Amino acid sequence: MIDKSVSNAKEAIQDIADGMTISLGGFGLCGIPENLIAALLEKGVKDLTCISNNAGVDDFGLGLLLQHKQVKKMIASYVGENAEFERQMLSGELEVELIPQGTLATRLMAGGYGMPVIYTPAGVGTEVAEGKESRTFTFHGVEKEYLMEYAFEPDYALVKAWKGDRDGNLVYRGTAQNFNHAVAMCGKITIAEVEELVEPGELDPNHIHTPGIFINKIFQGKNYEKRIEQRTVRQKDEQ
Repeated sequence: MIDKSVSNAKEAIQDIADGMTISLGGFGLCGIPENLIAALLEKGVKDLTCISNNAGVDDFGLGLLLQHKQVKKMIASYVGENAEFERQMLSGELEVELIPQGTLATRLMAGGYGMPVIYTPAGVGTEVAEGKESRTFTFHGVEKEYLMEYAFEPDYALVKAWKGDRDGNLVYRGTAQNFNHAVAMCGKITIAEVEELVEPGELDPNHIHTPGIFINKIFQGKNYEKRIEQRTVRQKDEQ
């Protein structure tokens, strides 16, 4: 097999240039590629189109790239935790495309499956449908209208996993499974950062979530903060 490992995030993103489209894994702040985002911030690459379920928070995740005006367009599903995102959107500084969450996930997966389009009932009759082609299908005996949506084809996909081997096979943990696998599938070039990089053969094949065929570069990350977007705790019962 091919050793796809590189030394660090800086080396991994050296070919990402201004104006490119990148997709990023993670759900909220869980499972986001922290090291890769930090490397993009340090490199100063700009005019990016970012595809991600969330847009981070003001001082973490994608929020850092937004804060430094490195993102030209944001394609996302949930963006409610980022005041700077809201400010840029309302002022017209940032182009925004909001997509139903299921449609976002399926368009990512379609890119990996080699399917140029999908059809979905989500968004029919709303602003989401404006300017889009639709068709009527009978499914499970019910005739409905479906929107045609194009698969995503990002230049780069950036994901984060718990463990990975030098062949690029990845294992996610918990909620980090949300979107990381779909994002990994659709990139023309996919970069993975992992908490623990192991040798080929050390991962149980039955536990692998993303096969190495989808991964072009992999490295072991460091200094993970793993912030919690909304910390909710229960008050201690009074004795």
